[in-house]
Amino acid sequence: MAENRSEVLAGAAVLAAAIGFLVYAGQVAGLSRDSGSYPLKASFRSVEGITVGTDVRLAGVKIGTVTDLALNPQTYFADATISVRNGIEIPSDSAILISSEGLLGGNFVELVPGGALDVLGAGDEIEDTQGAVSLITLLMKFVGSGSDDAAEPSGGK
Repeated sequence: MAENRSEVLAGAAVLAAAIGFLVYAGQVAGLSRDSGSYPLKASFRSVEGITVGTDVRLAGVKIGTVTDLALNPQTYFADATISVRNGIEIPSDSAILISSEGLLGGNFVELVPGGALDVLGAGDEIEDTQGAVSLITLLMKFVGSGSDDAAEPSGGK
């Protein structure tokens, strides 16, 4: 009898942990219903390093998430849709860019507010965008410029 009770309790604990994990995973993946937000759109040259569910931050504080990424077949740019929490008004001349948390960190979407008095409404597009910067490309430019300097003759002799 005691064995059955302990097995039932252990099973209930495992089931509760599994349900908690599924709820957490759904929230992280952006599957939770968040009616307290509004969508904004932006078009990037490259969205390398971000996916649906990536954080949208303003001054380092998470204010939303990326909700959709799609290739625009006319412009060959990546169209992104983000959701921003209600109550946060974004000036119409704001910029949106893909930033990195560091060399080994992940990427996130950063909003840089402008100074306009007009604010963006639901479904508006942020015009000023900056796509992802490839670390490999930057390193290749740095290494390439260093070798060009070394190959130049030192004038004077």
